[in-house]
Amino acid sequence: LALLALGMAGCGPRTATIDATLTDYKFTPAEWTFPAGAEVTINLKNEGSFLHEWVLMNNGTEVSVPFSDDDEGNIFWEAEVEAGEEGTFTFTAPTQAGEYQIVCGTEGHIEDGMVGKLTITP
Repeated sequence: LALLALGMAGCGPRTATIDATLTDYKFTPAEWTFPAGAEVTINLKNEGSFLHEWVLMNNGTEVSVPFSDDDEGNIFWEAEVEAGEEGTFTFTAPTQAGEYQIVCGTEGHIEDGMVGKLTITP
């Protein structure tokens, strides 16, 4: 029993923090990596002139251009921040390792290059 407790001591929840700035029209940084199933805190700062979104698409999903209602079913998680505002959000990362597309779903922003990538490690 003591060995089991000792072995489980290092098995606490995995956490990750993302600090991202959203401008017209990019994410800074534009790539992130963290472990599968991590509890993620994301701090978004919108320094742009428009509403911006940080939209995590499902694994293997590429959004259509332009972003449309057809893409809504392929969203894993999303947050939005008004121009000049900041927001802190929490979500649980996907449990499947792989590369996930990040986009801004605001009309025209994907076409202007507001995309990123999230890599989930096992």
